[in-house]
Amino acid sequence: MTVDEVLETISLGETSTVQFKEAFDNQDKIAAEMIAFANSKGGMIIFGVNDKTGEPTGLDFASVQSINNKIAAIATDLIKPSIFLNVEVILVKEKRLIVAHIEEGIHKPYKDRNGSIWVKQGSDKRKLTDNDEILRLFQQSGAVYADEMIVPDTGEADIDKEKVEEYITHLSLSLSDNPAILNKQLYRNLRIMKQDKLTLGGLLFFGKDPQQFRPAFGIAAISFFGNSIGGTEYRDSRNITGTIPKLFKEGMSFFNANLLHKQNGQNFNSEGILEISVIALEELLQNALVHRDYSRNSPVRLAIFDNRIEIISPGKLPNGLTVESIKLGQAVVRNNLLRTYCSRFMIYRGFGSGITRALENQPDIEFINDVDGEQFIVKIPRG
Repeated sequence: MTVDEVLETISLGETSTVQFKEAFDNQDKIAAEMIAFANSKGGMIIFGVNDKTGEPTGLDFASVQSINNKIAAIATDLIKPSIFLNVEVILVKEKRLIVAHIEEGIHKPYKDRNGSIWVKQGSDKRKLTDNDEILRLFQQSGAVYADEMIVPDTGEADIDKEKVEEYITHLSLSLSDNPAILNKQLYRNLRIMKQDKLTLGGLLFFGKDPQQFRPAFGIAAISFFGNSIGGTEYRDSRNITGTIPKLFKEGMSFFNANLLHKQNGQNFNSEGILEISVIALEELLQNALVHRDYSRNSPVRLAIFDNRIEIISPGKLPNGLTVESIKLGQAVVRNNLLRTYCSRFMIYRGFGSGITRALENQPDIEFINDVDGEQFIVKIPRG
């Protein structure tokens, strides 16, 4: 960093990516700060700045050497897995400051020597105790896929065998002449079951009643009068349940029933062309169902307003993806099983091309990665 960049950063005060330390106080507290950055979006600790006033107080030569050695030891010995540090010593107004850069980690969750997990919350940090939040950190590192985890209290009786037969037939595979071929071994091979329980992906794609076990994993769809999500009057309201293919089919049916059909050279008696590209809606709805964060206990939401539609998926973009990168076709697999099932059985392709295809057919789509709200929002204007 340049001197001007450091001064500008200090002038803005502490944030979710910047912390001030006037001196090295306690190694466990410093470790917690470093862990919180690594488990969040990364950041920096600037030593030699008063955290109450933002005044650069500086460090003497001995303190610089001591702090450098101590934070290097913390990164290696007190944080598991170890993190990488980039440390600069910068002279600001003849005062030495240490800027310790901590990158967002790729092996989350990072823990202190007591096994505690810390994340940033605004300019402060907090200790994680919620299992769902911890699971999301594992997901971000690619160590765990939520849809591969088993669903307690489920068993073979909760599998809709007709759905499995249809899937296998669609793949042009044979069940042979053995009437018992639909058994636990087949379900394990397809990863529908694990340890005699259904996986979440197996439940959501082949279950008789997925919402019996995961009530929130459906679609909440409302067509409002007006343009406010706080509106109390609506044309249509549906709580859509069922497997992923059924959710997709009924979600598209909701769009078809509540969006305008325009005559554009068609026969007067024909239904007309939907006001928003069907291809774009298909791609966006499939993405919402396949790529949503299933560690968050909430439904996909479809909202139709007079001036726009919104598709809201639980969970922000994973693993450093940005709105700009997904427009270029970059993708990170968040739900491995669902991606596999959908790419083999539905019109979902699974190559990261869905967003690009949607934009080609509907260029005015707006994407919002709501990091604080932990949701991904798609908006398409009407009219």
